[in-house]
Amino acid sequence: MRWFGFSLPLATVMLALAACGGGDNNEGEATGASDSALTVYAAASLTEVLPKIDPAPHFNFAGSDELAMQIREGAPADVYAAANAKYPGQLYDEAVVEKPIVFASNRLVLIVPKGNPAEIGRVQDVRKPGTKLVVAAEGVPVGDYTREVLATLKLSDALENVVSNEEDVKGVASKVALGEADAGFVYATDVTAVRSRVRVIELPAGSQPLIEYELAVVAASENKQAAKAFVERVLGADGREALEAAGFVVP
Repeated sequence: MRWFGFSLPLATVMLALAACGGGDNNEGEATGASDSALTVYAAASLTEVLPKIDPAPHFNFAGSDELAMQIREGAPADVYAAANAKYPGQLYDEAVVEKPIVFASNRLVLIVPKGNPAEIGRVQDVRKPGTKLVVAAEGVPVGDYTREVLATLKLSDALENVVSNEEDVKGVASKVALGEADAGFVYATDVTAVRSRVRVIELPAGSQPLIEYELAVVAASENKQAAKAFVERVLGADGREALEAAGFVVP
Protein backbone atom coordinates (compact mmCIF):
# COMPACT_ATOMS: atom_id res chain seq x y z
CA MET A 1 0.00 0.00 0.00
CA ARG A 2 1.26 3.47 -0.86
CA TRP A 3 0.10 6.92 0.44
CA PHE A 4 0.64 10.09 -1.65
CA GLY A 5 3.78 8.63 -3.15
CA PHE A 6 5.27 7.29 0.14
CA SER A 7 5.36 3.69 1.30
CA LEU A 8 3.24 3.08 4.43
CA PRO A 9 6.23 2.60 6.78
CA LEU A 10 7.80 5.89 5.66
CA ALA A 11 4.51 7.77 6.04
CA THR A 12 4.12 6.36 9.56
CA VAL A 13 7.59 7.56 10.52
CA MET A 14 6.91 11.05 9.15
CA LEU A 15 3.66 11.28 11.10
CA ALA A 16 5.42 10.23 14.28
CA LEU A 17 8.10 12.88 13.80
CA ALA A 18 5.47 15.54 13.14
CA ALA A 19 3.71 14.60 16.37
CA CYS A 20 6.94 15.03 18.34
CA GLY A 21 8.01 18.35 16.87
CA GLY A 22 6.66 21.65 15.61
CA GLY A 23 3.60 23.18 17.23
CA ASP A 24 2.09 26.60 17.68
CA ASN A 25 4.55 29.49 17.99
CA ASN A 26 2.70 30.61 21.11
CA GLU A 27 3.10 27.28 22.85
CA GLY A 28 4.93 27.72 26.14
CA GLU A 29 7.71 25.61 27.60
CA ALA A 30 7.74 27.11 31.08
CA THR A 31 6.64 24.92 33.97
CA GLY A 32 3.13 25.75 35.12
CA ALA A 33 2.19 27.62 31.90
CA SER A 34 -1.44 27.51 30.79
CA ASP A 35 -2.73 24.84 28.43
CA SER A 36 -1.59 25.75 24.89
CA ALA A 37 -5.19 25.16 23.71
CA LEU A 38 -6.21 28.29 25.63
CA THR A 39 -7.19 31.28 23.48
CA VAL A 40 -6.87 34.79 24.88
CA TYR A 41 -8.43 37.78 23.13
CA ALA A 42 -6.60 40.89 24.34
CA ALA A 43 -6.24 44.60 23.67
CA ALA A 44 -3.42 45.50 21.27
CA SER A 45 -1.63 47.45 24.01
CA LEU A 46 -1.08 44.15 25.83
CA THR A 47 0.80 42.58 22.92
CA GLU A 48 4.22 42.66 24.53
CA VAL A 49 3.36 41.96 28.16
CA LEU A 50 0.86 39.07 28.22
CA PRO A 51 3.14 36.55 26.47
CA LYS A 52 5.78 37.38 29.07
CA ILE A 53 3.34 36.50 31.83
CA ASP A 54 2.32 33.27 30.11
CA PRO A 55 3.71 32.25 26.68
CA ALA A 56 1.50 29.19 26.30
CA PRO A 57 -1.91 30.44 25.11
CA HIS A 58 -2.82 31.42 21.59
CA PHE A 59 -3.22 35.21 21.65
CA ASN A 60 -5.41 37.33 19.42
CA PHE A 61 -4.48 41.01 19.85
CA ALA A 62 -6.66 43.76 18.38
CA GLY A 63 -8.87 46.68 19.37
CA SER A 64 -10.98 45.89 22.45
CA ASP A 65 -14.16 46.86 20.59
CA GLU A 66 -13.43 44.52 17.69
CA LEU A 67 -12.63 41.64 20.04
CA ALA A 68 -15.81 42.21 22.05
CA MET A 69 -17.86 42.02 18.85
CA GLN A 70 -16.14 38.77 17.84
CA ILE A 71 -16.71 37.20 21.25
CA ARG A 72 -20.35 38.31 21.24
CA GLU A 73 -20.74 36.57 17.86
CA GLY A 74 -19.32 33.31 19.20
CA ALA A 75 -15.58 33.50 18.50
CA PRO A 76 -13.75 30.67 20.33
CA ALA A 77 -12.14 32.81 23.03
CA ASP A 78 -11.50 31.60 26.57
CA VAL A 79 -10.34 34.86 28.15
CA TYR A 80 -11.01 38.49 27.24
CA ALA A 81 -8.65 41.29 28.31
CA ALA A 82 -9.80 44.80 27.40
CA ALA A 83 -8.29 48.27 27.67
CA ASN A 84 -11.43 49.62 29.32
CA ALA A 85 -14.28 48.58 31.58
CA LYS A 86 -16.99 49.39 29.03
CA TYR A 87 -16.84 46.30 26.81
CA PRO A 88 -16.26 43.68 29.52
CA GLY A 89 -19.16 45.28 31.41
CA GLN A 90 -21.44 45.04 28.40
CA LEU A 91 -20.52 41.40 27.80
CA TYR A 92 -21.04 40.62 31.48
CA ASP A 93 -24.51 42.18 31.38
CA GLU A 94 -25.24 39.97 28.38
CA ALA A 95 -23.92 36.89 30.26
CA VAL A 96 -21.24 36.43 27.60
CA VAL A 97 -18.37 36.64 30.11
CA GLU A 98 -18.02 36.02 33.82
CA LYS A 99 -17.53 38.94 36.22
CA PRO A 100 -14.66 41.16 34.94
CA ILE A 101 -11.72 42.07 37.17
CA VAL A 102 -9.62 45.25 36.96
CA PHE A 103 -5.98 44.18 36.61
CA ALA A 104 -4.10 47.27 35.40
CA SER A 105 -4.32 50.92 34.45
CA ASN A 106 -2.44 53.10 32.00
CA ARG A 107 -2.05 56.74 30.98
CA LEU A 108 -2.25 58.65 27.73
CA VAL A 109 0.60 60.61 26.14
CA LEU A 110 1.11 62.51 22.90
CA ILE A 111 3.93 61.37 20.62
CA VAL A 112 5.58 63.17 17.70
CA PRO A 113 8.25 61.97 15.24
CA LYS A 114 11.81 62.35 16.47
CA GLY A 115 12.46 65.23 14.04
CA ASN A 116 9.17 66.89 15.03
CA PRO A 117 8.61 68.60 11.63
CA ALA A 118 5.38 70.25 12.81
CA GLU A 119 7.20 71.78 15.78
CA ILE A 120 4.73 70.52 18.32
CA GLY A 121 5.88 71.37 21.82
CA ARG A 122 2.69 70.89 23.83
CA VAL A 123 -0.66 69.20 23.45
CA GLN A 124 -2.39 72.45 22.44
CA ASP A 125 -0.27 72.56 19.28
CA VAL A 126 -2.20 69.68 17.69
CA ARG A 127 -4.90 72.16 16.73
CA LYS A 128 -2.51 74.20 14.54
CA PRO A 129 -3.73 74.37 10.91
CA GLY A 130 -2.03 71.83 8.69
CA THR A 131 -1.05 69.49 11.52
CA LYS A 132 -1.42 65.83 10.54
CA LEU A 133 -2.95 64.17 13.59
CA VAL A 134 -3.54 60.44 13.84
CA VAL A 135 -5.84 58.92 16.47
CA ALA A 136 -7.62 55.64 17.11
CA ALA A 137 -11.17 55.39 15.83
CA GLU A 138 -14.22 56.08 17.96
CA GLY A 139 -15.21 52.97 19.88
CA VAL A 140 -11.61 51.84 20.26
CA PRO A 141 -10.75 52.53 23.92
CA VAL A 142 -7.67 54.65 23.20
CA GLY A 143 -9.68 56.58 20.60
CA ASP A 144 -12.40 57.32 23.14
CA TYR A 145 -9.81 58.30 25.76
CA THR A 146 -8.21 60.64 23.21
CA ARG A 147 -11.49 62.40 22.49
CA GLU A 148 -12.16 62.65 26.22
CA VAL A 149 -8.81 64.39 26.77
CA LEU A 150 -9.35 66.78 23.88
CA ALA A 151 -12.80 67.66 25.23
CA THR A 152 -11.40 68.21 28.73
CA LEU A 153 -8.76 70.55 27.32
CA LYS A 154 -11.30 72.25 25.02
CA LEU A 155 -9.30 71.10 22.01
CA SER A 156 -11.97 69.05 20.22
CA ASP A 157 -11.52 71.20 17.13
CA ALA A 158 -8.14 69.46 16.72
CA LEU A 159 -10.10 66.48 15.39
CA GLU A 160 -10.43 68.47 12.16
CA ASN A 161 -6.70 67.76 11.67
CA VAL A 162 -7.12 63.99 11.89
CA VAL A 163 -5.73 62.29 8.79
CA SER A 164 -6.27 58.71 9.93
CA ASN A 165 -8.50 56.87 12.41
CA GLU A 166 -6.68 53.66 13.34
CA GLU A 167 -8.14 50.33 14.43
CA ASP A 168 -5.90 50.13 17.52
CA VAL A 169 -3.14 51.93 19.40
CA LYS A 170 -0.38 50.09 17.54
CA GLY A 171 -1.57 51.67 14.32
CA VAL A 172 -1.30 55.16 15.84
CA ALA A 173 2.20 54.55 17.21
CA SER A 174 3.37 53.10 13.89
CA LYS A 175 2.07 56.02 11.80
CA VAL A 176 3.87 58.57 13.98
CA ALA A 177 7.08 56.53 14.22
CA LEU A 178 7.21 56.23 10.42
CA GLY A 179 6.71 59.97 10.00
CA GLU A 180 3.34 59.54 8.31
CA ALA A 181 1.74 61.85 10.89
CA ASP A 182 2.87 64.84 12.93
CA ALA A 183 1.38 63.62 16.21
CA GLY A 184 -0.74 60.91 17.81
CA PHE A 185 -2.18 59.91 21.17
CA VAL A 186 -1.08 56.54 22.56
CA TYR A 187 -0.76 54.73 25.87
CA ALA A 188 2.48 55.39 27.71
CA THR A 189 3.22 51.67 27.56
CA ASP A 190 3.21 51.72 23.75
CA VAL A 191 6.08 54.19 23.58
CA THR A 192 8.66 51.52 24.40
CA ALA A 193 8.41 49.81 21.01
CA VAL A 194 8.97 53.08 19.10
CA ARG A 195 11.04 55.06 21.61
CA SER A 196 14.02 55.54 19.28
CA ARG A 197 11.81 57.18 16.64
CA VAL A 198 9.48 59.42 18.65
CA ARG A 199 9.39 62.13 21.30
CA VAL A 200 6.89 62.05 24.15
CA ILE A 201 4.81 65.03 25.27
CA GLU A 202 3.02 64.61 28.60
CA LEU A 203 -0.59 65.71 29.03
CA PRO A 204 -1.41 68.72 31.25
CA ALA A 205 -2.13 67.97 34.90
CA GLY A 206 -5.71 66.98 35.55
CA SER A 207 -6.48 65.97 31.96
CA GLN A 208 -5.71 62.25 32.25
CA PRO A 209 -8.75 60.03 31.75
CA LEU A 210 -9.38 57.04 34.02
CA ILE A 211 -7.94 54.09 32.10
CA GLU A 212 -8.76 50.67 33.54
CA TYR A 213 -7.97 47.29 31.99
CA GLU A 214 -10.36 44.45 32.78
CA LEU A 215 -10.01 40.70 32.43
CA ALA A 216 -12.80 38.11 32.24
CA VAL A 217 -13.30 34.42 31.53
CA VAL A 218 -15.62 33.83 28.57
CA ALA A 219 -18.79 32.06 29.74
CA ALA A 220 -18.84 29.63 26.79
CA SER A 221 -15.19 28.62 27.25
CA GLU A 222 -14.53 24.90 27.11
CA ASN A 223 -11.25 25.47 28.97
CA LYS A 224 -12.59 27.06 32.14
CA GLN A 225 -9.96 25.63 34.44
CA ALA A 226 -7.07 26.81 32.25
CA ALA A 227 -8.80 30.14 31.67
CA LYS A 228 -9.15 30.77 35.39
CA ALA A 229 -5.54 29.71 35.93
CA PHE A 230 -4.45 32.29 33.34
CA VAL A 231 -6.45 35.02 35.08
CA GLU A 232 -4.88 34.06 38.41
CA ARG A 233 -1.43 34.20 36.83
CA VAL A 234 -2.03 37.73 35.52
CA LEU A 235 -3.31 38.83 38.93
CA GLY A 236 -0.51 37.07 40.79
CA ALA A 237 2.91 38.35 41.85
CA ASP A 238 4.67 37.43 38.59
CA GLY A 239 1.91 38.98 36.50
CA ARG A 240 1.95 42.19 38.50
CA GLU A 241 5.72 42.38 38.24
CA ALA A 242 5.60 41.95 34.45
CA LEU A 243 2.86 44.57 34.08
CA GLU A 244 4.77 47.09 36.19
CA ALA A 245 7.96 46.42 34.24
CA ALA A 246 6.05 47.18 31.03
CA GLY A 247 4.88 50.52 32.45
CA PHE A 248 1.38 49.60 33.57
CA VAL A 249 0.04 50.53 36.98
CA VAL A 250 -1.43 47.61 38.92
CA PRO A 251 -4.22 47.87 41.51
